[in-house]
Amino acid sequence: MFRKAAVPTVSNGSYLQGQANGKLSSMDSRQPAQEGKVVLKKKVTLLRGISIIIGTIIGAGIFISPKGILKNTGSVGMSLTVWTVCGILSLFGALCYAELGTCIKKSGGHYTYILEAFGPLPAFVRVWVELLIIRPAATAVISLAFGRYILEPFFIQCEIPELAIKLITAVGITLVMVLNSTSVSWSARIQMFLTFCKLVAILIIIVPGVIQLIKGETQHFKNAFAGNDASVMGLPLAFYSGMYAYSGWFYLNFVTEEVENPEKNIPLAICISMIIVTVGYVLTNVAYFTTISAGELLLSKAVAVTFAERLMGNFSLAVPVFVALSCFGSMNGGIFAVSRMFFVASREGHLPEILSMIHVRKHTPLPAVIVLHPLTMIMLFNGDLYSLLNFLSFARWLFIGLVVAGLIYLRYKRPDMPRPFKVPLFIPALFSFTCLFMVALSLYSDPVNTGIGFAITLTGIPAYYLFIVWDNKPKWFRKLLGK
Repeated sequence: MFRKAAVPTVSNGSYLQGQANGKLSSMDSRQPAQEGKVVLKKKVTLLRGISIIIGTIIGAGIFISPKGILKNTGSVGMSLTVWTVCGILSLFGALCYAELGTCIKKSGGHYTYILEAFGPLPAFVRVWVELLIIRPAATAVISLAFGRYILEPFFIQCEIPELAIKLITAVGITLVMVLNSTSVSWSARIQMFLTFCKLVAILIIIVPGVIQLIKGETQHFKNAFAGNDASVMGLPLAFYSGMYAYSGWFYLNFVTEEVENPEKNIPLAICISMIIVTVGYVLTNVAYFTTISAGELLLSKAVAVTFAERLMGNFSLAVPVFVALSCFGSMNGGIFAVSRMFFVASREGHLPEILSMIHVRKHTPLPAVIVLHPLTMIMLFNGDLYSLLNFLSFARWLFIGLVVAGLIYLRYKRPDMPRPFKVPLFIPALFSFTCLFMVALSLYSDPVNTGIGFAITLTGIPAYYLFIVWDNKPKWFRKLLGK
C-alpha cells in the first residue's frame, strides 16, 4: 500500500539515502551508525534547544499580535488577560509535547505523534496541510514582518512601498533556505546569536516601560476593561493571534533525533523557554501601554517602533533592526524544524523519496528544506498578513489539538510505554479541548479564511488514496513521484 522502502543508494554523488527499510539510523539508537551511512547528527544541546524554542517563538508575533488581540478584545485589560492566558495554555501544550518527545524518540513533531496514535491517514493529512498551507503561510507572515522592520529606518518620513517589503522579504526567505541547506552547526550558532538579539530587543522595550511605570505613567491602565465589549466572534481571533505569538514551543520535538539526551533536555528546554517567553511577552505589552494608548496602538503599523520613537529619540532607529533580526531568527528556527517533518514523512513513505535524502558532505536534509521555497513565494506575493494569520491558524490548531488528544489516547492504548516525563491528565484534556473549541468557533467567526483552510485540509484525504493507497499507478506517474 505504501511505497517500498528505499535501499541505501548514492544519487549523482550528492545525496545518500537512508538505511534499509526506508529509515535512517534512529538518533536515539545505542548502536553506532554503520560505516558509510550519512545521518543527521546529535548537535542540539540544551542551550541550542532553548535557543531553537525561544528563537522561534519570539519573532513577528510580539510585534504584530498586540494589534490583532486588542482589536478583537476591545480593551487594554482584556488584551493583557488574553496574553497571560495564552502563555499559560502554551505552557500546558508545551508540557504535553515534552511528554510525547521523551516517550516517542523520533523527529517529525505533530506528524510522528499523529502517526503513532491514529495511523497513516490523519498523519498524511497533517503533513499535506503543513506543506500546502501552514509552513508557507507561517513563513510568509514572519518574513513580511522582517521585511517591514528592516526597511523602517530607510523610510522614516514616508510610507514603505509594499513591493519593496515583499522584495526584501523574498531575499530574506532565500537566505534562510540557503543557510539551512548549508550547515546544521551554523544554523544552530546563528540561531543562538539571533536569540540573544531578540531578547535584547524585548529588554529594550521592557526596561523603559518599567521606568515609565515607576514615574507613574499609568493613565492607559485606568478603567482597563472599559471599551468595546469582547464578542463571541472576536475572542477566538484574539486567541489565535495570541497563540500564534507563542507558537514555536513545539519545534524542538521536530528534531528529537538530533537532541542530546532528549529525556532530560527536551522537558528542561521547553519549561525554561516558556517561562522566559511568557514573562517577557506580558511585560512587553504592559510596557507598550505605558506610552501608547489603545487607539494609537491600533493605528500603528509597527508597534515597537512607535513605542521607541516616543521614548528613545534617535536610538529608536536601532529597534527595527533588532526586531528584523528577531523575525529572521524565527524564520530560521521554523525552517530548521519543519524540514525535519518532511524528511521523516518521506522516510515513512508519505512524501516523495527525494525529501528523505541527506547531503553527503553537509549532512543537511537539503531537498526537505528547499521544497518550501516556491510555495512560500506564492503566499508572499498573493496574501495579506492578517488574513494569512487566520488562514493558517485553523489547520495548525486543529492538528495540535488532535496531537494532544492523541497523548490521552496513548495513555490507554499503550499504558506500558516508557514515559520519563509525565504530565497530569487534566493538562492535555484542557489544552486539547481549548484548541478544538477555538477551531470550532473560528468557523463561525471568520468563515471565509477558516473555510478555505478546512477545504484544503480535506483535500488531503483524496490525496492520500491517490498518492499512497493506489498501487496500480501508471509508470509516468510513479516516475513523477520518484518511486
